[in-house]
Amino acid sequence: MSFELYNTATRTQEEFIPLEAGKVGIYVCGVTVYDYCHIGHGRSAIVFDVLVRYLRTKGYQVTYVRNFTDIDDKIIDRARLTGKETGALAQEFIDAFYEDMGRLGVLQADVEPRATQHIDGMIDMIRVLLERGYAYAEGTDVYFSVQAYKGYGGLSGRKLGDMKAGSRIAVDEHKRHPMDFVLWKAAKPGEPQWSSPWGPGRPGWHLECSVMSNRYLGPTFDIHGGGKDLLFPHHENERAQSICANGGGFARYWVHNGFVTVESEKMSKSLGNFLTIRDALKEYHPEVLRLFLLSKHYRGPLDFSRSDVLGLQSGLVRIYRTLQRLEDLLGRSSETPAAPSSAPFTERFTEMMDDDLNTGGALGLIFEKVREINRVMDGLNGSPDEATGMALNSDRFQLLEAGRILGLFQGRPADFFAALTESAAPIDAQEIEGLIEQRALARSQKDWTTSDDIRDRLKGMGVVLEDGPKGTTWRLDV
Repeated sequence: MSFELYNTATRTQEEFIPLEAGKVGIYVCGVTVYDYCHIGHGRSAIVFDVLVRYLRTKGYQVTYVRNFTDIDDKIIDRARLTGKETGALAQEFIDAFYEDMGRLGVLQADVEPRATQHIDGMIDMIRVLLERGYAYAEGTDVYFSVQAYKGYGGLSGRKLGDMKAGSRIAVDEHKRHPMDFVLWKAAKPGEPQWSSPWGPGRPGWHLECSVMSNRYLGPTFDIHGGGKDLLFPHHENERAQSICANGGGFARYWVHNGFVTVESEKMSKSLGNFLTIRDALKEYHPEVLRLFLLSKHYRGPLDFSRSDVLGLQSGLVRIYRTLQRLEDLLGRSSETPAAPSSAPFTERFTEMMDDDLNTGGALGLIFEKVREINRVMDGLNGSPDEATGMALNSDRFQLLEAGRILGLFQGRPADFFAALTESAAPIDAQEIEGLIEQRALARSQKDWTTSDDIRDRLKGMGVVLEDGPKGTTWRLDV
C-alpha cells in the first residue's frame, strides 16, 4: 500500500503525495522556552522524529523545520520572576531542550529558527495583511480580522458564529470580533520591544510560525505538525493569516498527535502530576521512555503510568536479551545482512508504518519477531548450520532496521543493561512481598484468576516470579 496520513484538515486518512516528487517539507511547532519540557513535549518530538526518519527511509529528501518561541508572555513573566534577561532565560531552556531530546534519541531538525530572528519578516507580513484588508490597527495594536477571511474555521471545523472568546482567547474591547487575534501588541513598560510602523512592541504568537514556514518552505508545503492542543486557535490562526498574506494553500497535510495524561489525569502543576522529561529520566532509561511514547497510535491519548512503563521496560529487556544472544551466537552485527532480508516481516512492518504511522502495530510485529528468533535459538543444539546462521543474521538486520526507524535498540546490549541498572526505578520490596503473599493465599484457595492478576501486576512492575519447592522468589527483569 502507499503511505497514508490522517489529515486533520479533511478529517480523512489520505495517500501522501508530496508537492514535489521525491521531496518533503515539514514544519512542526516547537516549544515555548520558559521551562523544562514535559513528557507531552517528548511525545510530540518523538512522533515527528519518527515521521521524518520514515520518510527518509522511503527515499524522500526531507526538509524538517521546527521552531523555538523565544519571546512570549510566559517567558517575560518567568524572566521577571527569576531576575534574568528574557534572552538568557530562553537560551537556558533551549539548551535544556537539546539535552532532554538528545537523551530521548530525537534528531535535530534541519532548520531550527527562533522567533526573535524573524521580527522583520513578521512586520512585513503585517503590512501585507493591512494592505489587503485582512487586518486593522487599533492605536499601537494590530489585529487580524477573522470576518475578512471566509475560510476561517475550516481547519478546526468550527463555525465562526459559534465561537466565543474564553479562557484560551483574550477578551479585548478593541477587537471588532471576539475571535480577532493580535498581530502586533504594544510594548508594556520594561518588556522587550522592537520598532514598527505602529509603535514599539512585539509580534503576536501565531505570526511567527507563518513567517518562518514561508521563509524556509514556501507559501505551500507538505506537512504541518504539532500537538492537538495547538489545533485551535494557534494552527487555525496560522493558516488564516498565511493564506491571506502569502497566497498558496499553506500546509497540505495537517498532522496532530494526541495528549499525554498521567495516571488518567491531565498534567497540571496544581495537581502535582506535571512530569518533566528530566524527572522521568531519573527513574527510567531513555529508551524505555521513548518506547512507551511510541507504544500507542500517535493520534490517540496516551496515559502515563508507572506499571505500564515498567511493563514496556520488560519488553525492551527481552529485545536486548535476544540481541545479546544473537551477538554471542553470531558475533557483532554487520552493516549489511549475510542473506537477503526475507519479505514477510519487512513487508508487514512497512504496512503498519504506511497505515498512518502505526507505531503501536509496528512494535507488536517487532515483539512477535523477537519471539520467533528466540524459538529458533532455543531449538539449536550447539552452533547453527550455515543456512540457519544466515537466516538469523538476516532477522537481526531486519530487527535493527525497524529499530533504526523508530529510534530504538541501536546500542550494544551490554551498554543498555549497564545503563538500565543505573537508571532503574526504585522498587518497594515491602509492596512486592505483600503482593506475593496475597498471590500465595489465592493459590492455596485455588483462586487462579486472582493469582494470575497479581503475577501480571508484578510483571508490569518489572518483577519476575520464580515458583519453587521452597516457595516463590522474585527478581527484577533487568
